[in-house]
Amino acid sequence: MAAARSESAPAGNARMEAKDISIPIPALATERRLAQRLREHLEEKQLLDRRYQLQQVPGGRVALPMLEEKLSQLCLPPEMPCELVWIQQDPVPSRASRRRAPAQKLRDELRQLLDGSWSEELEQDVPHAWQRHGDLVLLSEDSFRAAPWESLGPVLWETVASALGARRIARRGRVLPDGMRTPSVTLLLGQDGWVEHVDNGIRYTFDVTKCMFSPGNITEKMRVASLPCSGEVLVDLYAGIGYFTLPFLVHAGAAFVHACEWNVHAVEALRRALALNGVQDRCHIHHGDSRQLELRDMADRVNLGLIPSSEEGWPVACRVLKKETGGVLHIHHNVETPPAPTPVLPAEWGSPEAQHPMEDTGNKTVGARIRAEWQRWAETTATRIQGLLVELHGRPWHTRVLHIEAVKSYAPHVHHLVLDLECRPALPT
Repeated sequence: MAAARSESAPAGNARMEAKDISIPIPALATERRLAQRLREHLEEKQLLDRRYQLQQVPGGRVALPMLEEKLSQLCLPPEMPCELVWIQQDPVPSRASRRRAPAQKLRDELRQLLDGSWSEELEQDVPHAWQRHGDLVLLSEDSFRAAPWESLGPVLWETVASALGARRIARRGRVLPDGMRTPSVTLLLGQDGWVEHVDNGIRYTFDVTKCMFSPGNITEKMRVASLPCSGEVLVDLYAGIGYFTLPFLVHAGAAFVHACEWNVHAVEALRRALALNGVQDRCHIHHGDSRQLELRDMADRVNLGLIPSSEEGWPVACRVLKKETGGVLHIHHNVETPPAPTPVLPAEWGSPEAQHPMEDTGNKTVGARIRAEWQRWAETTATRIQGLLVELHGRPWHTRVLHIEAVKSYAPHVHHLVLDLECRPALPT
């Protein structure tokens, strides 16, 4: 799985100097099938100690070395069960540590460029981490803001690109409050911001200066890719650049997807990605406000992938479901969970169609930790959707919670959840 990578410099070199002594290294041990997801999470949070290789530990598990000085910052989502262990071993440097770290190379070349006028202010202004999309490096918004950098002109960005092995450089700004989460990204070197990102065998493409890519929903993209959608017609009410539209088409076998999106830049990215994956003939893009969608009575499944809430799309979702057979809604929502301990509920939810074949144990772990607030939200949502369907069709409908998926912690005490809700018309008695 190729992905946008967060890169960072190794923190310190004290351990690397002790080449002849066995030292304890903190690590997170997890099942082998979860190791890649855990590694990506640790890299994103800059907690992975990239000087050392992954190690196999008893029980068939894999241990991922962590930066000891950042152990206090560790906060894992519930879908990543693991154990903190200390590995007593001789240091085994990773391949990355055998060459000069990119961040150190960047600083060395910048010092040469400035010819002796290095300062603490400039040191703090050089990034320790960045995001890479192919040959484009995306810097954080607080990078290279000090006044001396401006005097260097284009040579600064050429030096940065050379040090980081990139051809294009961009810098992230604040997300614009325009309702479309448009990024404020400035292209500093290069002709355009179009990049390609491969996730679970699916090719996404987007312009980093116009659209955002969220790596945090990878588990949900993998889960929907495993759903049995063969022969189904789907409606994706908030398609974006195709986060869920593409998995439904490429892996889940959907017969056809109606993708709704109002951001013109995301529409262009989705159109290109559909062609890249060869599924353009099985998708129709509806450009505009999904609340004005004129489709009715034609969907077996509806995806409502909008946070913090997709509530405004509920009436539309009810309207597009097949009125004679109903279907399944995938409802995204951010649910607040108070920090105080709450009763643990049994994992009664989950169906064969909602299980990812590679994540059965992981889903059971999440399910076993379903929280009271999540259950109340799911039950309240099911009741409200049932009411909307009865009002729309003038006859009884039933709703049933199939599964609750915890995607990630969106903020302290706030969880991004997905409710799989089955909606069926009541059979005549």
